Amino acid sequence: MLNIWYCGGNVEVLTDAPRYFDNVWEDEWLEDPLVKQMIKNVDNSEVISPHLIESPVLGPIGPKDISGGVKVLILLLKDTSFIYNISNCGDNCAKWIIEIAKIYEKEQNSDLTVFLEHIMDFGTCQPLDIDFKIMNSNKIVKNTVDYVDEVIKAEYLVEDGIVPEAEFI
Repeated sequence: MLNIWYCGGNVEVLTDAPRYFDNVWEDEWLEDPLVKQMIKNVDNSEVISPHLIESPVLGPIGPKDISGGVKVLILLLKDTSFIYNISNCGDNCAKWIIEIAKIYEKEQNSDLTVFLEHIMDFGTCQPLDIDFKIMNSNKIVKNTVDYVDEVIKAEYLVEDGIVPEAEFI
């Protein structure tokens, strides 16, 4: 299941995951075939080695120069120390967030919990590939229409002070 805190909640959130990534990434993370696939799909770049990524736009770059969205995806997969703000991710990261949540379920027997500040487009598939739980209201949603409805309700819960604002670290 993918647990989403939307715009608030009793939660501590790491807001600057891309900067955190720059200080903690490890060579073996970039050797993971799934990470290579994410970088190829989201950034249209190819990992040549842990210190060399070939970007069609920027040319040869290092891991600190990949997009913030890919950095967050890698952290979701490799460093479970925090609840990450996935608002750094574009909609092109949504399928990977779902894939990582499935990995959590299968390999770790746990749920992936994230923080989000906008309505991310997880696709128009009905139903969703995985159940989502909107943590603000404790509701499980199984399709995109219910997801959108529930995150709008969650935003009102925060605005009305029923659910506290998140604490950012």
